[in-house]
Parts: sequence; C-alpha cells; structure tokens
Amino acid sequence: MRPIGTLADEIQARHFGNFLYGKGIENQVDPNSQGSWEIWVLDDVHVEAAKSFLDRFSRNPDDPTFAKASDAAARQRRHDEATQAPKRARMVDARTMFYSPPAPLGPVTLALIVISIAVAVFTSLGGNAQSVQPLSITEYWHDGHHIAPISWLPEVRHGQIWRLFTPMFLHFGILHIFFNMLWLRDLGSMIEARKNPWLLPVLVLVIAGASNLAQYWHTGPTFGGMSGVNYGLLGYIWMQGKFNPASKLSLQPQVVTSAILWFLLCLFHLIPNIANTVHAVGFGVGIAWGFIDARVRVAMRRY
Repeated sequence: MRPIGTLADEIQARHFGNFLYGKGIENQVDPNSQGSWEIWVLDDVHVEAAKSFLDRFSRNPDDPTFAKASDAAARQRRHDEATQAPKRARMVDARTMFYSPPAPLGPVTLALIVISIAVAVFTSLGGNAQSVQPLSITEYWHDGHHIAPISWLPEVRHGQIWRLFTPMFLHFGILHIFFNMLWLRDLGSMIEARKNPWLLPVLVLVIAGASNLAQYWHTGPTFGGMSGVNYGLLGYIWMQGKFNPASKLSLQPQVVTSAILWFLLCLFHLIPNIANTVHAVGFGVGIAWGFIDARVRVAMRRY
C-alpha cells in the first residue's frame, strides 16, 4: 500500500477514489492530520498510473470524463462490496520484486543515518577507543582483564544528558552498521510518512534512553548500535498494524517472525557479542507504546 497524494476536499477525493476503482486500481481514501484527504493505492504496480491520473484530476476535477467514470465505478464498487467479490491477484512488478521501500526516505531518518555513518567514520567503526569514549553512556577504564565504568554515570549526573542517547550512533563493524541502517531506513521512514512527523524523534529518544540505561545496568558501558531503537520501532509498528489499522502502519508476518527469531538466536548466545538487553527493552518499549497509543486512538474514534 502506497500513498500517492492528497486532495483538500472529501467529496472530490471520494470521486477520484471511485474513478481509480473503475480503472481497476484498488484504493483507499482517508483523512490525514493536516485536514486533507490522502489517496492510498493498494497494489504497488498501479502507483505510477494512479499518480498520473491524480495529476490530471488535480488540474481539472470538474472534467466530465472523471465524473461519468466515477459514478459508474461507485455503483460497481457498492455491488462488489455487497457481494464480497474476491480481490484480484496481486501482480509482480519486476522493478520491486526483490526490494521495495515501504515509504520515501524521511528527513529525520536520513539525519539519523548520516550521523551514524559519520560517527562510524570518526570512531573507525569502534576501533578508536579515544573517540568512542565521549559518545559512550559513560567513560570507563580497562585494566587488561576487565572493563568497568568509573562510577555510576557521573557525566550524565553532571549535565551530559546526551550520553543516554549517543550510544545508538556507535557501531562496531561494517555489517553491524549496514543492517542497522537498512532497518532504520524502512521503519523510520514508514513512521515519518504515515504518522505525525514529530513522532519519530520522540520515539527514538525514549527507546534509546530506556534501552541504553537497561543495557548499562546489566552489562556496563561497552555497547552501542541502533538495533535497540530498530526493535522499538518494529514493536511500535507491529502493535499499530494489529490494533489500529487506520494508522497505515503494518508489517508482513515474516518480518516480525524473523526479528523475533534473530532476537532468540542472540539471547541464547548462538550469535555472540550482542547487546541483548538493548533489544529486549527497546522491543518492549515499542510494543507497549504502540499498543497503548492504538487503543487510545481507536477509543477516541468511537466517541
């Protein structure tokens, strides 16, 4: 499902939705937070054609061609819905059969990716201990046998609040940052495109702060990465898709299954040197937030 644009008037948006339906393009018309009406196309293969139709409709919504086709399609749509006609089989677009981003790259997501890459270069992917220390949750010392913090978060207690969040930008290998950025690109951009644009930075900060504190309490300060945030965003989207379909946030079941499988492999140390507490707490915060937010929004729409 992809958004192709908005129309300011509900009646025009409904007419255009019916027109698309008559062209064999299944769609959904919903209000957004700005008061406009958003047009969603269910099958990616029809996105470009639908955008072309929307461009023509926006320039001349009173064109009799649209009105006539819309009225006929509206009758057909009501008939199909009444008889529960089966949906047409999804066609495969060769351009996106391997990978199709769920949403355009959002500015907040882009900023997080750029900062992560810059930090990876600055710290030599965690190989430069001197540059890693200022971004860790707290400074620590190494006596040759073990690593320990100097004391309980003295920098944070003295005003360096950013240390609660900056470990998410630390990565310790090319595959570590590569896969984290792929997940962040999809999950973050989806939230930016389909929810309030300010929601993503708030989610990221809360998830990062909570999961970093938990990991520090459990194992100490030598950790980093965006995976805790990614698990939190995944949990949030999962709950929104299950309990608040109007959010337009959704995940394929296999995505959730693979994420949980990866978490279990790490938890039982089949994949070593992973900050499991970050994953668990991030996932839990995202699930709780997504579930509560979904329930509240669904309840508000009932009244």
